[in-house]
Amino acid sequence: MTRPCRLLAALPLAFGLAVLAPRAALAHAVLVASKPAAGATVPAGPATLTLRYNSRIDRVRSRLSLTAPDHHETVLAIGRKGAADELRSTAVLAPGAYTIHWQVLAIDGHITRGDVPFKVAAP
Repeated sequence: MTRPCRLLAALPLAFGLAVLAPRAALAHAVLVASKPAAGATVPAGPATLTLRYNSRIDRVRSRLSLTAPDHHETVLAIGRKGAADELRSTAVLAPGAYTIHWQVLAIDGHITRGDVPFKVAAP
């Protein structure tokens, strides 16, 4: 087989890899925004916690927990309503340093995890 023929024969494979590779990389759920934002300071009291991802997620198989200033971890109930790419929960926050720990199942079947640290200021 001559060199031009080998190049032409390889084109469909190269095209297929180029088309499929970006989709595989974008399928994992990546946190794109949160409220409170990482590093933010929010007022004490009742708060709605919202985490938004770059893809649809499976709420039933996802998990949120909150580590309080005393290092006690609480599993948070995830709201059933909302956008397909969001998790929402509520908590009553006292002053101190907190961390939201999240674990989500993306529509591609992959689990991703992360943390959102934030602070709560005294009223």
